[in-house]
Amino acid sequence: MADKKILITGGAGFIGSHVVRLFVNKYPNYQIFNLDKLTYAGNLKNLTDIENSPNYTFVKADIVDGEAMKRLFEEHRFDGVLHLAAESHVDRSITHPLDFVNTNVIGTVNLLNAARDVWKTDGMESKLFYHISTDEVYGSLDEGGFFYETTAYDPQSPYSASKASSDHFVRAYNNTYKLPIVITNCSNNYGPNQFPEKLIPLCINNILNNKPLPIYGKGENVRDWLYVVDHARAIDVVFHHGKMGETYNIGGFNEWKNIDLVKVICRVMDKKQGNPEGTAEKLITYVTDRAGHDLRYAIEAHKIMNELGWQPSLQFEEGIEKTIDWYLANKQWMEEITSGDYMNYYEKMYSSR
Repeated sequence: MADKKILITGGAGFIGSHVVRLFVNKYPNYQIFNLDKLTYAGNLKNLTDIENSPNYTFVKADIVDGEAMKRLFEEHRFDGVLHLAAESHVDRSITHPLDFVNTNVIGTVNLLNAARDVWKTDGMESKLFYHISTDEVYGSLDEGGFFYETTAYDPQSPYSASKASSDHFVRAYNNTYKLPIVITNCSNNYGPNQFPEKLIPLCINNILNNKPLPIYGKGENVRDWLYVVDHARAIDVVFHHGKMGETYNIGGFNEWKNIDLVKVICRVMDKKQGNPEGTAEKLITYVTDRAGHDLRYAIEAHKIMNELGWQPSLQFEEGIEKTIDWYLANKQWMEEITSGDYMNYYEKMYSSR
């Protein structure tokens, strides 16, 4: 495998850290640069197992700083970009939409500009700007049907609107400047290292602390779930074998109503904690529905399966058990990420670098 310099943005976050780990371990000839702003959801403790690897470099920076991105690209002249850095929580986008415009739209355009300018000089051949996006750009489905790569965009929240905009910019740079790009749109991820604002780790954490489990509306909203390590594997396959200019949907073929999903978590947690079945379910609390809450997402992922040979490795029941086991074994991680103590770790690890 030829030597490459790869920039992974958002690599201290939930999905990004799994991608960084996979690339650092699988491709020792690559130099992996992990760029992260270290917001509340970015935690370098997600990567303690690979932080001293000779082919790994951490860069603390903000993609909203266009000049910093330009300098970074001019210094390192990356061969590829895997762009995962994003604000991603729908509820936060409803209260702070401009944060999502800045990071998800302007930040993406800053990276596109930096890549375009350097690659225009170095040559576009063998370069790739890989933009990781979400199925939420497609809007909401009724009971039937699936999201295809050809489904028209219909974003319903400030978050999905910002991601849809960034997708369009990536395609526009391919069309206008011939920037080599690929895009993937993935369904909901779950697994180790997810910040406990998202449904699954939130429920696990609240059950551990005997707090209510808030369920929007009647819990009828349906999501397709994919184990995060399977998503990282898909990203690896698309980066190395995807067709330039294409879009690939990534999904788990694994639909669950929110209420049914939470009840599965409750049952597994009761079993793991030695509590009578039904103990955790008593914590379920129905709350006022989210504004503009999409009813159902469902990804049609046969394109990546048929063309690139990827498929999910875990059934949901196995994945959720592995996820719960990880959180139970890493309670200190949960406590520290919710308290911000990891910033002390960052200063200790990187202040002298």
